[in-house]
Amino acid sequence: MAENKRETVTTRNTFVYGFLRVFATVVFHTLMPVRFHHRERLDADPPFIMIANHQHALDPVVMALGVRHHQVVFLGKKELGKNAVMRFFMRELHCILVDRHHTDMEAMRACMKAIKLGKPLLIFPEGTRHHEGQMEQIENGTALIALRSNVPIIPIYIDRKLAFFRITNLYVGEPIRTDDLREKGINAETCEEMNERMRETFRRMIRETEAGTETESSKKS
Repeated sequence: MAENKRETVTTRNTFVYGFLRVFATVVFHTLMPVRFHHRERLDADPPFIMIANHQHALDPVVMALGVRHHQVVFLGKKELGKNAVMRFFMRELHCILVDRHHTDMEAMRACMKAIKLGKPLLIFPEGTRHHEGQMEQIENGTALIALRSNVPIIPIYIDRKLAFFRITNLYVGEPIRTDDLREKGINAETCEEMNERMRETFRRMIRETEAGTETESSKKS
């Protein structure tokens, strides 16, 4: 398993990922439509880290559509690599398989390697899917990677679970500040401060999204 994690993080682009992006373009413009807001923020030169709430198994595929000029490395639960065929496809899709219930140092090293190689990295801080859209239960490790990487941390709020013939909105926020926390040192206290900063960022994005939705509804009525 460790070898597969190391092979995932390379500078190469894969055919499987390229095919998936074509698939995503078709599906997410027709059957399961998605709409990016401030998508231009994902056109930044990598490395950068994207953090997003997780509501559907295809959320990583949506990100392949959102990041137009680079192939994204993302974290997925180790159960996705349950056999050799699945491990091959996860590797070709640049998926770092991680043990969600234990501190996985190999996965963390793979994340840092992705950053050093100049790749966009996608992390779902909650570690699993939560349909209520909040970002309250953040797994250990996300803050540590964010602080150690010293790269932009771009939050993405997904407003609803992907569904057929119903628009899902993805709101790309401004990068979350980390410089002040890094100056204080990377430790348990600053990691918890980073966790709270991520929570508050998503709370604010949710409030702004709901306020914007109410305004649109008022205009229509």
